[in-house]
Amino acid sequence: MARARIVVSGIVQGVGFRFFTVDAARRLGLSGFVRNMDDGSVEVEVEGDEEVIESFTKDLSMGPRAARVSGIRSEPLPPGGRYKGFELRY
Repeated sequence: MARARIVVSGIVQGVGFRFFTVDAARRLGLSGFVRNMDDGSVEVEVEGDEEVIESFTKDLSMGPRAARVSGIRSEPLPPGGRYKGFELRY
């Protein structure tokens, strides 16, 4: 089990990015959350298989059609098993 914090920047708010993220995470069987940040970025915390998280991160780098991703940062976190499912946070 791996865990990561991912921050996606660019035009990622107001374009369905969080809903895209929830759909991708649930489809891949990942747990965690996604939320908008005050600086215009989107933060994701995700748990699951390391290879699946890598694939998920590639999906996020593309985003939904209306998004324009200009940067993506991922940092590993200590595995925690703290999430049940994947949720949208406000």
